[in-house]
Amino acid sequence: MRKELGNFMRVEPMRGPNGPVKNQFIIHTDKGCVFQSYNTIIAARLDDRVLLDRRSWDYSRTTGKYRNLFLDEGIEDTRRKINSGTYELADLN
Repeated sequence: MRKELGNFMRVEPMRGPNGPVKNQFIIHTDKGCVFQSYNTIIAARLDDRVLLDRRSWDYSRTTGKYRNLFLDEGIEDTRRKINSGTYELADLN
């Protein structure tokens, strides 16, 4: 894992409307929280920054569904924030 993501403290399954979701995880660290889909880190909320993995942030429809849940927004908002520089694309894997 990338050092900038922090020291890993606790992992829990992401929760959807019907309870825990398979293969989707929230990792809580001392610097914030990280969304992992299967074995790939998709996004991280660290202090006042949001990082998205440049290769995987928009990998599939299912990943997008849970990324949207993690970020609490839709894909158009995410794209706008990437384009404006509010969100950073990074190599998280």
